[in-house]
Amino acid sequence: MGTEAWTTLGVLALVMALLVFTRVAPYLVLSAGLAILLTLGVVTEQEFLGGLANPGMVTVGVLFLVASGLRETGAMSWIAEPLLGQPRSTAAAQARMLGPIAALSAFMNNTPLVAVMLPVIHDWARKFGISVSKLLIPLSYASILGGACTLIGTSTVLVVDGLIQQEFGADRGMRMFDIAKVGLPCALVGLSYLLIFSRWLLPDRRAVLSPDDDAREYVVEMLIEDGSPLAGKTIERAGLRQLPGLFLIEIDRGEQVLPAVSSNVVLRERDRLVFAGIVESVVDLRKIRGLVPATNQVFKLDATRANRSLVEAVVSEACPIVGMTIREGGFRTRYNAAVIAVGRNGQRVKQKIGDIVLQAGDTLLLEARASFAAQHRNSRDFFLVSRIEDSTPPRHERAWVSLAILAAMVAAVTLGGLSMLNASILAAGGMILARCTPASVALRNVDWQVLVVIATAFGIGRAMQTSGAAEGVTTWLVSLAGSDPHVILAILCGVTMVFTNVMNANAAAVLMFPIAVSTAQELSASGMTVSHMPFVIAIIMGATSSFATPIGYQTNLMVMGPGGYHFNDFLKIGVPLSLLVWLTSVLLIPRIWPF
Repeated sequence: MGTEAWTTLGVLALVMALLVFTRVAPYLVLSAGLAILLTLGVVTEQEFLGGLANPGMVTVGVLFLVASGLRETGAMSWIAEPLLGQPRSTAAAQARMLGPIAALSAFMNNTPLVAVMLPVIHDWARKFGISVSKLLIPLSYASILGGACTLIGTSTVLVVDGLIQQEFGADRGMRMFDIAKVGLPCALVGLSYLLIFSRWLLPDRRAVLSPDDDAREYVVEMLIEDGSPLAGKTIERAGLRQLPGLFLIEIDRGEQVLPAVSSNVVLRERDRLVFAGIVESVVDLRKIRGLVPATNQVFKLDATRANRSLVEAVVSEACPIVGMTIREGGFRTRYNAAVIAVGRNGQRVKQKIGDIVLQAGDTLLLEARASFAAQHRNSRDFFLVSRIEDSTPPRHERAWVSLAILAAMVAAVTLGGLSMLNASILAAGGMILARCTPASVALRNVDWQVLVVIATAFGIGRAMQTSGAAEGVTTWLVSLAGSDPHVILAILCGVTMVFTNVMNANAAAVLMFPIAVSTAQELSASGMTVSHMPFVIAIIMGATSSFATPIGYQTNLMVMGPGGYHFNDFLKIGVPLSLLVWLTSVLLIPRIWPF
């Protein structure tokens, strides 16, 4: 190997060391590594920027927009609620969750899937008194296992497919279910392992932060609207008895008041439900389909519900309606905002909203335009104004549209012959045009750091190829394995698995792809006729086995904080799972894709 090859390997070693031993963000580390290679002349400016034009990277970015439409319409809750149900134990909760998550991940990129399901699973666990640390690592692992069953399930498969098309031509790309031949057996083995052993290998630990620690408490009235799916269900079946951080005080039913509500009470249309609880749980309450704020002032606001959010405002002495009731002061007309609830010195204010006499220091929970906080931040009428994040009501009426768009995208790729990039662009445009998500919100939901990691990894992978580093490593691997393709395949899969757990799944796939191709070419040059496909599939399965560390894949990082996990928690449960997937892959790949 020449100077450029050793330089590339040195930069790669530095990148891996920084990713393992420091807390520097992966996108910064990989960007710095590629910048060094550009400065040293190992890659050209075109190669430096080449990753930005790769179909796999662009497809991942566009799929974030598709996921935004599913999230903003609450479509995932439509799917999740009946599947997750009401488990009686931790084992039952895991059994209910793992299969559906793996199945959904096969048809929805697993990074946005985990982003959408994380709050759903978190609230579901709290509702039924299950430690969230028993569920969030399985959530991430199930999405990874399911993602390796289709072309669109994970960004890593899309990235490798982009490399295959770039190297061998667009007609040589993978079809939707090609990877399922090995991915599905690995998923079944992995899910069985999680069901059997995770109850002992996972910690029973609270999340680092819990909204139950919040001292802000409100009384809020909600209405069962006409045609609500909650009507005709008991309190327990509707899921309103065990809401985290909320207590159902009473139900107002016309002239009848039902205090100390039993779990067996059947809900009716137009019932007014009075809850007491913390602000984060009020946000969750407003996301339940068929349940709307009871105050009629909400329906008089001049902004659609999709353009509103919750805002907290502390009333100052200078507010002109201090000493007056909310109704007398004409709060909605004056501020174009509806008061949902009032908090006073941490105590519950038990009067109806319109009858509450405002005092200086009262904390108001408002439904208003998203711009309300910016407009009134410096107003003398309020001491403090702050917008509650993620409090825009879901567009439930558009949920069926977003699901139809997702189904059409999958069908277009599977049956219609469209490329994944083409279909995902059409689906993203459909989500925005059908008003499932505003374009501004969709762009905010894109994880730009993930895209930078993928793009920069392409650049480093290109350097491995052009510098001769990949060929040098290939020659060493072939000599180590004695030219036995089965042994080489096992080594390639294992090395990729190590790389993916210490750096990044997409980076590992991109860096190992040229080595896999060079290995097939080297073996063919020695007199054997060897296809590149078995080695490429081995790279994919190794790269998608990001179980042993939190830094290997973004979904592991996403669940680490909310689950209160430590680095060793991933090692304890992830290393055996990685070995099981490696063994299954090594045994099956040569039988499905002969050398």
